[in-house]
Amino acid sequence: MNLAVIIGGKSPEHTISLRSGNSVVQALDKNKYDITVIGIDKSGQWYLQDVRHFLLNENDNKNIALAPSETKVYLDFDGKKTWLRNRKNNRKIIKIDVCFPVLHGAYGEDGIIQGVFRSVNVPFVGVDLLGSAVGMDKDFAKRLWRDAGIPIAAFEVIDLSNKSKIRYETLERKLGNPMFVKPANAGSSVGVHKVTNKDEFRAAIKDGFLYDRKLLVEESITGIEVECAILGNEHPKASVIGAIVPTEKFYSYDAKYISSTGAKLMIPADIPDKISQTIQETAIKAFKCVGAEGLSRVDFFLKADHTIVINEINTLPGFTSISMYPKLWEASGLAYSDLLDELIQLATHRHKTVGKLKTAW
Repeated sequence: MNLAVIIGGKSPEHTISLRSGNSVVQALDKNKYDITVIGIDKSGQWYLQDVRHFLLNENDNKNIALAPSETKVYLDFDGKKTWLRNRKNNRKIIKIDVCFPVLHGAYGEDGIIQGVFRSVNVPFVGVDLLGSAVGMDKDFAKRLWRDAGIPIAAFEVIDLSNKSKIRYETLERKLGNPMFVKPANAGSSVGVHKVTNKDEFRAAIKDGFLYDRKLLVEESITGIEVECAILGNEHPKASVIGAIVPTEKFYSYDAKYISSTGAKLMIPADIPDKISQTIQETAIKAFKCVGAEGLSRVDFFLKADHTIVINEINTLPGFTSISMYPKLWEASGLAYSDLLDELIQLATHRHKTVGKLKTAW
């Protein structure tokens, strides 16, 4: 099977994608797959990478980068097969059987690249176009979960149409103190701020609008963060539950990816079996509610009274060596390489199912 692993991208999470992609490439069974690595640089250009050396500074979390490549490429469907072509001369390089996007955040987790895969008729790992778009937008996802009876944190939306009318004092009366300000369409805690006063609020709004045109302001939930990994298409299954105990003021970008002491992970979480079951069932419900398929990680807050509040869904969670998604499945009895195999099988199964649908009268 010719498998294209796609890494990098225009998102602020570019470097996380490189680390995740490196872990995926190293773990894939080379007896099963002929691996092609496609690197997308920060401007959005696609390059064919040398699979033996596609990263610079791979052990440096801050300075990791794509290795230089001279070959710009694109995907093309000729009516029968999907090809990777050289952009300079349009020549076919290799037939692509499945794409494995390891792209976090904008342009990779929000439905955009999923639409590209659909347009060139290639199977791809992960959530489809609609589920990706909805799952990425915290505003839309929360409204769907609320309608489905899944507990959410109280929130307000600030966008370009109302930002001049929003007052800190009004939000504080409604949501309490502290509050969290976050971009509606971003992940990995990019642009997320915990605010306790008007000055911090103004700074958080200014920073948040660097990453998105819509922000959420949420009440602060007191509790531990617990996470559940989901795997499957029509009949998804849930992993054991993991817990995160930040040693910083919240589970920030640095705590997740840079600092080795930013948080403690407990897998499985030390919580009663009944509570774990409730979280697993709710995670599957939330996964289905946004139309997700393939994989996701669903995050909750577990309060002292053992009630839960959903925080968010990550439709393309991290795959680094310290990432929760593969660790949760490993603790559930599914090794990393076997997990990758199952994800690829789910991708090809969905593609065959979709391919049977009528597209014209």
